Amino acid sequence: MHGRYSWRTSLREGALLLFAVVYVMPLVSLLSVALRKEGSGASALTLDWPPTFDNFGEAWTEAHLGAALTNSVVVAVCSVALIVPIASLAAYPLARVTRAWSRAAFVFLVGGLLIPGQLALLPLYTTMRDLGLLGSLWAVVLINVGGQIPFSVFLYTLFLRELPTDYEEAALLDGCGPLRSFVRVIFPLLRPITGTVIILNTVGIWNEFFTPLLYLSGSGTVTAPVAIYGFVSQFVSQWELVFAALLMSVVPVLVVYFALQKYVIKGFAGGLKG
Repeated sequence: MHGRYSWRTSLREGALLLFAVVYVMPLVSLLSVALRKEGSGASALTLDWPPTFDNFGEAWTEAHLGAALTNSVVVAVCSVALIVPIASLAAYPLARVTRAWSRAAFVFLVGGLLIPGQLALLPLYTTMRDLGLLGSLWAVVLINVGGQIPFSVFLYTLFLRELPTDYEEAALLDGCGPLRSFVRVIFPLLRPITGTVIILNTVGIWNEFFTPLLYLSGSGTVTAPVAIYGFVSQFVSQWELVFAALLMSVVPVLVVYFALQKYVIKGFAGGLKG
């Protein structure tokens, strides 16, 4: 039996509609500015008629957005491809071993989430310089992997603690070693949290601006956020091109998100239960 429609229900619906409007406004502004002509005096929330799509072609050409997006894809794919196996393998003993050193190691790793990345800025930069990686995408990949490992280990560990041990115990009885048991039995069961780790890290790495700016400046190799930043200067900012480029740059992330969306909420909720 359905409850009656009360004033509390209408109040909640009104609040949800208000939140929806607040969340939609930036997207409307993004589209409005991207589709208007240069020098238009229209408000950011007003669609300038007729709209123009020339900004997309101009932004793509001037910012060399094709190459920049390719670099962003390389950085994101390589980073996530390293983060997933390293974090899942590190989380496995932390979740299964109940001794004091395991709990201490987990606290130590998770403590990395509390340390500001700026503290390691100078040592990391000098290390990359000594390794000859300045101007290389591998510098950005290594920084991203090191920075995202603590959060990924945290998610994997909490998810593994909720996972029954029956399957791996059966695999061990059948003669599998711990590593083979993890690869053949446990890792396939981690698909929900792996999907969450992939999408969260991909979004964070894709939008990362400061690290590529610091390690790739002057090399001619840039990622999408740094390429888009080229339209912004101290005195003149080409916001029409910036917003058009932003719309094009979010397409790959949206594709990844919609491909993995069924795992995201399930994996994240499962990880938080621990």
